[in-house]
Amino acid sequence: MKSRLSWLAAPYVLWMALVVVIPILMVVAYAFTTSAIDSQVTGAAAGGFTLENFTRMGAYAVIFLRSFRLALVATVVCLLIGYPLAYVMAKEGPGFQRVAMVLIMLPMWVNFLLRTYSWMAILENNGLLNQFFDFIGLFDLINGLFGTEIERFRMIRTQGAVVLGMVYNYLPFMVLPVYSVLIKLDHSLLEAARDLGANSARVFRRVILPLSLPGVLSSITMVFVPSVSTFAISRMMGGNTQMLLGNLIENQFVGGAYNPNLGSAIALVMMIVVVACMWVMNRFGEGEEQAVIL
Repeated sequence: MKSRLSWLAAPYVLWMALVVVIPILMVVAYAFTTSAIDSQVTGAAAGGFTLENFTRMGAYAVIFLRSFRLALVATVVCLLIGYPLAYVMAKEGPGFQRVAMVLIMLPMWVNFLLRTYSWMAILENNGLLNQFFDFIGLFDLINGLFGTEIERFRMIRTQGAVVLGMVYNYLPFMVLPVYSVLIKLDHSLLEAARDLGANSARVFRRVILPLSLPGVLSSITMVFVPSVSTFAISRMMGGNTQMLLGNLIENQFVGGAYNPNLGSAIALVMMIVVVACMWVMNRFGEGEEQAVIL
């Protein structure tokens, strides 16, 4: 019986090998070999083993730091918004939960690029938000109070716009895993904690938060990983001034600075760092789950 069931998993294994394992092996192979462009400059044979692709990444340290910093900020903002929202949803009745779920999922039914273009129209120098501020006389008020000559707020092509795009697009990935954990909590544990004299704050800190930590860690991973590797949001809302790792890797494969070996090395380092962060968070979560003390 088990052998028959294993055959049913064969298409899945083949699919994973084609779209996951083989591409990763290709990235590793490219990362440690010499590109054709470098071979023409150095005279070395193309495809030979080298660590030059990794040593050259020091020139992009600023992009690495910016990518992880903005992804971390977006993740923290999503957590500060998403956890309370998921907590309120879990405490309310089924009717409220259904309505809230529809409102959270509704933007996801719209194409990703269309959602981002909408925010560009809102944040542009002559966009809806600046027009609204001009209509209510906010610029005249600020100029009158401080003696400035502000005509519009610069909101697009900034790091704040990039973070806003990340938060808007990835917030559902923070809310839904936390909500799915909170809704399944054993209420007898909460009642036992209250019977033992714990107030609401203590129950949340010692029982609800540790038990919901697996959902929190899953949510953090689901937001941080696409945020640190995004290229569409940073290109559209950040312009050419806010390049992130995703844009850097894209340029090495399809841009003018064509160098797939260097792009593979950058992608490999990014994958290693992301996996290391996920491992640390999972280890932290295991320790916290065991420390649930009333």
